[in-house]
Amino acid sequence: MYNRVLLKISGEALSGNNKILDNAMLDVLGEHIQRVYDKGVEIAIVVGAGNIIRGKFAEELGMERVQVDNMGMLGTTINALALQGQLEKRGIPTRVQTAIKMEEVAEPFIVRRAIRHLEKKRVVIFAAGTGQPFFSTDTAAALRAAEVKAEVILMAKNGVDGVYSDDPKKNPEATKFDHLSYMDVITKGLKVMDQTAITICMENNIDLVVFNMNDVSNIVKVVDQAPIGTVISKEG
Repeated sequence: MYNRVLLKISGEALSGNNKILDNAMLDVLGEHIQRVYDKGVEIAIVVGAGNIIRGKFAEELGMERVQVDNMGMLGTTINALALQGQLEKRGIPTRVQTAIKMEEVAEPFIVRRAIRHLEKKRVVIFAAGTGQPFFSTDTAAALRAAEVKAEVILMAKNGVDGVYSDDPKKNPEATKFDHLSYMDVITKGLKVMDQTAITICMENNIDLVVFNMNDVSNIVKVVDQAPIGTVISKEG
């Protein structure tokens, strides 16, 4: 079983029933994070903001990339606070740390403080991405995982149970990979994370497990290292 994990959750995983934030989805997600927490696993989380703002929507409004990314960073903070509320309702001590200053709302990101929270068995939710435009929350997840020395990034995907040779929704002949190396991901051009994030994981020897978030019980199974999803590592 892993001891310290970083869970990457898309913003869409918090939405449902045409709601930006769906309480039922938050409740189920909170339940399974609690099951992992009760195992004694140290948990860090990076959450996206796709339920609030997406690049395509912003393009339709004719907005510049920097503006869109700034809105996205604020969106991740809204999601982080919602998730914090759900976890604390369950009695799980949780801290939100943001990469841009908003000290009335959450702590600023300080790596030593984040590690100390994890050691004290507090869940730490990292918001506002890297604090800079042009970097995805995938890159933020890889960066924070390296900084807090997480053993693995658990990448929860919507409706996709791993990494495939092609888009399985468009190509029924696409094959699923059980194991890959980071070099395989780069050379095959597989769309798992952006290349910056992949490089950070590879250089810091952080494993990545891609699994289906639609069954949130998979979080517990992945932590127990059950053979689900796709495992990506330095050696493959």
